[in-house]
Amino acid sequence: MMGKLDGQVVVITGGGSGVGKAAARLFLQAGARVVISGRNADKLTAAAAELNAGEKLATIPTDVADAAQCQQLIDQATERFGQVNILVNNAGMNLKDRAFREMTPAAWDTMIRANLDGTFYCTAAVLPQMLARKDGLIVNIVSVAGKRANPLGGVAYVASKFGMGALGTVLANEERENGIRVSNIYPGEIDTPILEQRPRPVSEEQRAVILKAEDVAEAVLFVASLPARVSIPELIMKPSVHPYW
Repeated sequence: MMGKLDGQVVVITGGGSGVGKAAARLFLQAGARVVISGRNADKLTAAAAELNAGEKLATIPTDVADAAQCQQLIDQATERFGQVNILVNNAGMNLKDRAFREMTPAAWDTMIRANLDGTFYCTAAVLPQMLARKDGLIVNIVSVAGKRANPLGGVAYVASKFGMGALGTVLANEERENGIRVSNIYPGEIDTPILEQRPRPVSEEQRAVILKAEDVAEAVLFVASLPARVSIPELIMKPSVHPYW
């Protein structure tokens, strides 16, 4: 993949750790210029130091639950690198108290804004320039929770992920003739920091067999590396030892 994405500019939300950081590393290796965003500026700084990509990498602290910050993210990325060719909507969160009877209106709003509204805000901010060029790729890191309503994810997380998948599917159909491609990636369990929010701790045995951040990052790079004539509407990933998707 070396040089495969020369000249491309990628914005990755939730880029300070997990799938976002792993994807940033692969995009940089493929020749792209990358912007990583996240709420924690210190985490972004640490990720940038680890990635060690110099002027090819920028960090922009962003809370995707805030529409104005999402617009600022895209504006600053465009000012820095000239355009945004690829948006990876990866930012997401979950809560330990996630069952319906535990869900408060405030917690529900927090989850929906972070996982669903943030995807809309960032996409709405970048779409005009993609339409003007008649070219652009949006990759949504959804979850199998957006395909299968399992209590494991919790009611707000599942609802937000179903919404995220629907958002991507509708947008892809609306703008397919205008050069906009949208790919929804639905990973199963991934060994990332979000597991720390599980109501019950995840065992080391389970962590050993579930997906790794690098696995999902490879899928993102695969989608992004295909010619513009190719669209991958959906990609479902699961651990090979798991009997369900």
